[in-house]
Amino acid sequence: MEEGSVKADIDLRVGGRYRISFNASGNYNEVGGVYREVVPNQRLVFSWAWHSTPERESLVTISIKPEGRGTLLVFNHAQFVDEKARDSHERGWTELLAKLETHLA
Repeated sequence: MEEGSVKADIDLRVGGRYRISFNASGNYNEVGGVYREVVPNQRLVFSWAWHSTPERESLVTISIKPEGRGTLLVFNHAQFVDEKARDSHERGWTELLAKLETHLA
């Protein structure tokens, strides 16, 4: 898999699993989990665990709702094993969401 490429296997339903693989900064990464709540156009809740540390499962909740002429996205990633994991994920998600904002602008 070359730098920047992404592969995703997604079974988007409650109880369905997902697995995302990608290369970044010369490192192969793989993350996966199970969808716990799926409310189309409103809310998505899923577990999150890196393939290298499957026992360190955390929880992601994404909510969206119309706001003015746009959409409000509320993103929450919780249940980290420690502050280091929390801080690392905060940096990653902040970078990803900034890219999304630029892409949608």
